[in-house]
Amino acid sequence: MSTTTASSADPASDAGGNRAPGPHAPVGSRTLLLTAFAAVYLIWGSTYLAIRIGVESVPPLMLAGLRHFTVGVLLYPLLRWKTGVRPTAIHWKATAVTGCLLLLFGNGGVSWAEQTVPSGITAVLVAMVSFWLVIVDWLRPGGHRPVPKVLFGLILGFAGVALLVGPVHIGGSERVDLRGVGVLVVGCLAWACGSIYSKHGGMPSSALLGVAMQSLAGGVVLLIAALVSGEFHQFHFAAVSWRSWVALAYLIVFGSGFGFTAYLYILKKSTAARVATYALVNPVVALFLGWLVAGEVISLRTIAAAIIILTAVILVITAPHRPQERAQEPVPCAGEV
Repeated sequence: MSTTTASSADPASDAGGNRAPGPHAPVGSRTLLLTAFAAVYLIWGSTYLAIRIGVESVPPLMLAGLRHFTVGVLLYPLLRWKTGVRPTAIHWKATAVTGCLLLLFGNGGVSWAEQTVPSGITAVLVAMVSFWLVIVDWLRPGGHRPVPKVLFGLILGFAGVALLVGPVHIGGSERVDLRGVGVLVVGCLAWACGSIYSKHGGMPSSALLGVAMQSLAGGVVLLIAALVSGEFHQFHFAAVSWRSWVALAYLIVFGSGFGFTAYLYILKKSTAARVATYALVNPVVALFLGWLVAGEVISLRTIAAAIIILTAVILVITAPHRPQERAQEPVPCAGEV
């Protein structure tokens, strides 16, 4: 659940100053980079279907909590030892805040919404995180006012959402569940707030250690939320299907393991504009897999709304920044559903 914005003044460099592999880069390096892009495109696009299958027999907050808590428990001691970084109270505060915003409200909201909203449509709506990132960064103290192209993209994107939740029987289909859409909108807003906060809130110097701390903190909060909401009382171990167990394992190993590792790699080795393309590919992959595996209907309404929303995302992520913003606008916090 995230998006990336092109920002570097040098189009051949990413936000960290790393040059993107050019035509004369070693074949092995280009192959590895293409493999990493394919992993982010396909794995993160498939996590929406995995969540949909997981919530068939595992309560949504428990599913998200078990996923992220497991990742945090496994990675934190390893990365703590490997990096030698000793997290401070400021680091724990920042990762706790971002863990709540990104994982409890963001990923937890996606898991809850997928009880009623098809996985492909969920992915299309989550692509609107890029809009919320622009809006939050605009409204914060000392924020950056978006250029007209971005403002047009915002209007177009929300028009696409209005089409999805509009009158019944448009395009020969029922409208999307309003409660699920509302939860997704709040989750995307929380994800954007967490991404902006992570840029200024005192995260650890090691990005991977920060992810592990976020996963640990967010996983704990998700499990507490599951307990308070009564999900533990509704949960019966014997009633969990093998499909849901496989989905949970897939989310842990591939979604949070291989997928995020590949994402960090392409952030380091490619340009922000190229990295941003995953926000467009993931919904297409999710729509196709939802149709192929879960039998989700792709109606004319869905196709039209997806085209409108993804066109708006293209406008937002390709719009030039104002000259005074270029040096200040890093690649936003990484993330996925």
